[in-house]
Amino acid sequence: MNKDFSRIPVVDISALYGADAAAIRQTAAALKAAASDVGFLYVTGHGLDTARFDAMLAAAKAFFALPLDKKLQVYIGNSRNHRGYVPEGEEIFTIGTKDAKEAYDLSRDLPADDPDYCAGNPLLGPNQWPELPGFKEAVGAYYDATFKIGCVLLRGFALALGEPMDAFDALLTKPPSQLRLIHYPHDPEAEDKPGIGAHTDYECFTLLRATAPGLEVLNGAGEWIDVPPLPNAFVVNIGDMLELWTNGAFVATMHRVRKVSEERYSFPLFFSLDYDTRVEPMARFVTAQNPARPGLIAGEHLFAQTAQTFIYQLERIKRGEIKLPEYALGPNNFGQSKSETAPTM
Repeated sequence: MNKDFSRIPVVDISALYGADAAAIRQTAAALKAAASDVGFLYVTGHGLDTARFDAMLAAAKAFFALPLDKKLQVYIGNSRNHRGYVPEGEEIFTIGTKDAKEAYDLSRDLPADDPDYCAGNPLLGPNQWPELPGFKEAVGAYYDATFKIGCVLLRGFALALGEPMDAFDALLTKPPSQLRLIHYPHDPEAEDKPGIGAHTDYECFTLLRATAPGLEVLNGAGEWIDVPPLPNAFVVNIGDMLELWTNGAFVATMHRVRKVSEERYSFPLFFSLDYDTRVEPMARFVTAQNPARPGLIAGEHLFAQTAQTFIYQLERIKRGEIKLPEYALGPNNFGQSKSETAPTM
């Protein structure tokens, strides 16, 4: 359980790009404290060019401004590797309400003859790109740049866990790390409901940029804490895999998006490990008082959680077209909830 925090710490990771050993250790210590006490942090010093974010934002706005029939040409249900447009109401979290947002999901753009895609992997393969000039180039460049920041950040977390900085590099050959472009429209007459239901993220961590407030995180006292965007900073939150690696020492903190008071665009990159990576608690975090939690396959966990929150995937399960792993957990088995019903608004 995280602590009764009232604000989110800021960590400058610029030292991770250099060779100053003392500064690197100090940054790793700050990452460890934030991950242990809060599960959320602002990350600065990442080096992302603001022009790259601005170009991606402009491309996202152009896409979401298209007529619905144009966006549905790349509907996510048309893909077999979870890529494309997500219309409002497609996702349902444990509180049982459909989320008031629309999105476009992409990941590493692999060729159609990629062997994992051809073998039926549910998360790897090519993206569905809309026919929108400049969209693929702007969004793809942002994905590549942010993924590289995630690689550096994972090196900092490795050191924070007592491992060599390169301990996890070999687990990043072809991960299904997903970037979401999310649009939360503002309707002053809309029913008061969450923009996205309370949940944890399924991967190692998330790198988020957003254009307006709306994100809230749950502290150890059960209070929702506002996490407004900071200029040129990423909001980073711990995901299920880092919680599992540390046997609960790092917390995948529950979070949600409240009903927005203005139009909001949000861009989380969910930083994952290679699909077949076995994730289980490290020995140093296992004690008689805190026995090891069951291990998971990273990609299978990600797929199982995704399949249980998207309507088109649930329909495929009902028709017997796809199956969940035998050990698949229900939504929200990490973080504060631990299988409890997610908090409501």
